[in-house]
Amino acid sequence: MAQLSNDCFATGERPQRLAEALAEIGARLRPVTEPEEVLLAACAGRVLAADVIAPIAVPRLDNSAVDGFAVHFADLDPVRETILPVIGRAAAGHPFAGELPRGQALRIFTGATMPAGADTVMMQEDCRLEDGRVAIRPGIRRGANRRLAGEDVAAGATILAAGRRLLPADIGLAASVGLARLTVRRPLRVALFSTGDEVRDPGQPLPQGAIYDANRFTLAALLAGHGFAVSDLGILPDRREQLLAAISRATEGHDALISSGGVSTGEEDHVKAAIAALGRLDLWRLAIKPGRPVALGMAGGKPYIGLPGNPAAAFLTYLRFARPILFRLAGAEGEEPHAFAVRAGFGYRKKTGRLEWVRVRLVADGAGGWIARKHPKEGAGLLTSIVMTDGIVELEEDRTEVAEGEYVRFHPYAAFMA
Repeated sequence: MAQLSNDCFATGERPQRLAEALAEIGARLRPVTEPEEVLLAACAGRVLAADVIAPIAVPRLDNSAVDGFAVHFADLDPVRETILPVIGRAAAGHPFAGELPRGQALRIFTGATMPAGADTVMMQEDCRLEDGRVAIRPGIRRGANRRLAGEDVAAGATILAAGRRLLPADIGLAASVGLARLTVRRPLRVALFSTGDEVRDPGQPLPQGAIYDANRFTLAALLAGHGFAVSDLGILPDRREQLLAAISRATEGHDALISSGGVSTGEEDHVKAAIAALGRLDLWRLAIKPGRPVALGMAGGKPYIGLPGNPAAAFLTYLRFARPILFRLAGAEGEEPHAFAVRAGFGYRKKTGRLEWVRVRLVADGAGGWIARKHPKEGAGLLTSIVMTDGIVELEEDRTEVAEGEYVRFHPYAAFMA
């Protein structure tokens, strides 16, 4: 397991651009989860610890892509119908024995191995079968409807790279080359907690001035959806010694810790002091809105991420900031989730030097494109602004204005959930 230094999250005083901060942090982090061999059926969502090499080709042999008739292309008349006798059949798992003689055809079904000598398959819809003979229309090209051996996967090829988080199609690809086990990384174990004497779990009575804990449930769902093993520590009390003891215990069985709120400079916020007592805490002044300061630190040798307390800000900073850090710790590597251009259905002004996320829903423009409609409320505490939108328009630091109708960069929430 990689050991991380206490100062791996050290930062300067100036506000940092998000991409710059993530690049700086990513260069200091290493995966902290060990490899293990796991049955293929249990690999979905896991991170590959080693490249996957195909032991066989897929398909292993040339086969038919359709139901039809296998023939020699050289036997076909290019301008008029060709009549050939049908001498047998081949189905998937039941190949034709021997070679197809010239001047003859073979009834063949999808997935069946091509008989030796045949190089072309005519779809049954384009043929006419009468008295054991098939009439084939002119105009087909050589090799039509034939899938070549190794067309999908070549034997010996790297089909999945280490660091990839396995999606359903990846599992199917590994199965297609006969692999029953893969070497993946152990799931990252994340301890999640909330703090605050005003915070209550749903279902409990709500005294005057108290609030229900939305962030912990949101973050637990996000973490679990990303394949992490989540331990919900509940709501820790705003008492320094109790908080220190609970966080210290959490560092023993987890790879990382995450919370929201409780890291401001107020005298009732004891998380900052507890983390610092167990290692080190740094406040990263990110040039973003919403979000701004987030806490990063090391407690008992384990990374700690403290997100903002406002629910919408916590959700967005998790997706755009915490998620890539946790993936790096879990050994996952990959590209930034795809964004695409849409037209702004709103006008907007912003400060220079700050990345801003505008919550939007998409509506069709009637011409095959999309228009982003800005949510009417922008507050960092409004979770409805996430629920009622499809994603964020990300406005770059150097941009100061958006005119209605301009193209902007849209990030769907769904792209960050995979």
